[in-house]
Amino acid sequence: MSYPFQIRSLEEYSSAYRRSIDDPEEFWTEIASFFLWKSPPQKVLNWNFKDPMVNWFDGGVLNITENCIDRHLADKADQPAIIWEPNDPTEKSRTITYQELHEEVCTMATVFRNHGIKKGDRVCIYMGMVPELAFAVLACARIGAIHSVIFGGFSAQSIADRIQDAGATAVITCDGAYRGAKDIPLKSLVDEAVEDCKTIKKVFTLIRTKVPVSMIKNRDYFLEQEMLEVKRSGTINYEAEPMQAEDPLFILYTSGSTGKPKGVVHSCAGYMIYTTYTFVNVFQYLPGDIHFCTADIGWVTGHSYIVYAPLCAGATSLMFEGIPTWPDAGRFWDIVDKYQVNILYTAPTAIRSLMQLGLGPLENKDLSSLKVLGTVGEPINEEAWHWYDKNIGKEKCPIVDTWWQTETGGILISNLAGITPSKPSYATLPMPGVQPVLVDDQGKLIEENNVNGNLCIRFPWPSILRTTYGDHERCRLNYFSAYPDLYFTGDGAFRDENGFYRITGRVDDVLNISGHRIGTAEVENAINMHAGVVESAVVGYPHDIKGQGIYAFVVYNEEHSINEDATKANIAATVAKVIGPIAKPDKIQLVNGLPKTRSGKIMRRILRKIAEGELHHIGDTTTLLDPGIVEEIKKNKI
Repeated sequence: MSYPFQIRSLEEYSSAYRRSIDDPEEFWTEIASFFLWKSPPQKVLNWNFKDPMVNWFDGGVLNITENCIDRHLADKADQPAIIWEPNDPTEKSRTITYQELHEEVCTMATVFRNHGIKKGDRVCIYMGMVPELAFAVLACARIGAIHSVIFGGFSAQSIADRIQDAGATAVITCDGAYRGAKDIPLKSLVDEAVEDCKTIKKVFTLIRTKVPVSMIKNRDYFLEQEMLEVKRSGTINYEAEPMQAEDPLFILYTSGSTGKPKGVVHSCAGYMIYTTYTFVNVFQYLPGDIHFCTADIGWVTGHSYIVYAPLCAGATSLMFEGIPTWPDAGRFWDIVDKYQVNILYTAPTAIRSLMQLGLGPLENKDLSSLKVLGTVGEPINEEAWHWYDKNIGKEKCPIVDTWWQTETGGILISNLAGITPSKPSYATLPMPGVQPVLVDDQGKLIEENNVNGNLCIRFPWPSILRTTYGDHERCRLNYFSAYPDLYFTGDGAFRDENGFYRITGRVDDVLNISGHRIGTAEVENAINMHAGVVESAVVGYPHDIKGQGIYAFVVYNEEHSINEDATKANIAATVAKVIGPIAKPDKIQLVNGLPKTRSGKIMRRILRKIAEGELHHIGDTTTLLDPGIVEEIKKNKI
């Protein structure tokens, strides 16, 4: 398969970018013609950022799985679509060809159809990183059910919150999952979660760890058994549900500045076209390349760059169940060597943690197959960039530093591997069709370069979120109300003299922990549920490995006689129980009070300075109700 839209030179990038701005409808119509449609689009774009309302490719009818699978059966039936590397390196890996993927996805889709799941139903997926997770995502898309994948590290309460918000009717899970040395009891967490979820009618369980599980009659079904029965009966339904371009494809929950996670909704056609376009161009993918994205499919990176875009491009996508440091810190490099990986796409957090373990794990590992390196999830610092470049890429592999979000669906700002310039710690230039701008706090456009500002986008790209599920007003308030007629990313950025963008971090109350967004309000709500906690305030601080850590200032009820270490451990355990281990604070400081204005507003700006160690640059505290509390907090800083 060749890609007629692949950019192969800096001149071609400049031309494509110019065309995409001058005539976006003509530009994206041309890209859309590469894909398989049941009926072609009638209108390319209809939009405004006030409501907000964005429609791409209206009137077009398609099914994304026919683009991911069926179209490749003529010439790629025996090509690996997914290579799966298990958590335990002594366990046998699996290679799933496009023909086998077609059979498995259609079989699973038939199981779901037989159990009454239909177009528009919401299905939550809570599984480990096994091939059946990819099959489940695609099977839902095949029948038009809206999938919502939940990261396997979330708690039962977090699962229940997402099920209830989506009104899901089914859950697909595993008995358990392996992650490094840990066995995670997924099914038991699902059982706990669905106790209060009245909408759930079916729970499908894949056997992975062979841990005993509870199975309730007429609700619980073993997934392999159901699939085997369909195969034996010869009743596999190979039909793909016709989907309108703007029909929802999936919901993915992300933290916001309030305590309640919000369900970002992506639609079928725009998401498919934009993610595939960016995959081919950013990574300069060539037929036959092995693409290894180390993300979890529970996050948007896994949706876009493990499953949908690589498969739409007819690529071979490598899927890894484990973690980079188990059974030793050479695991990534073993995988690159074993499969002769060409493209490695991972997180700065992983790079920094492997950096700290030295070069020993790289010994006798053949990394010569690598052609492109990528980073995702957070800005990469210069030290990590140079280590990655020198020791992994041998100073021969371009590094693409990609910036994007759950809400954007695909990469918005990035250099194109070996095509456009790179600069350590800079995402650099926007993708064709993307129009970034910087504005000041009053919303005034900043035209000059060598400036910092709030990063916004002034024109829709095809994979922009369409809404937040069940609450369109929340979508408007979160992304389109801060600055008129602009999509506000929530990030700050610096633009240098060449127009290259460097992301400087969140400017709202959202933390970026190892590339995972966690709302401060969400963590505070969990802390405040702990008995004895009066109130709390959570801020981020620089963390050598994670990029940003969670620092919690907690007011504890003085009536309780406490062991401070035990109390902190219990607070952390409460957060893990309510949200999941990923949200546990790195530092907890018990305080007698929080810095507040006379109107009662907590001054997180001051707490952020203290957490960052800026003890002598706190700023004016005279407006506080009790300025003395700041000195006390500073004195006892962890």
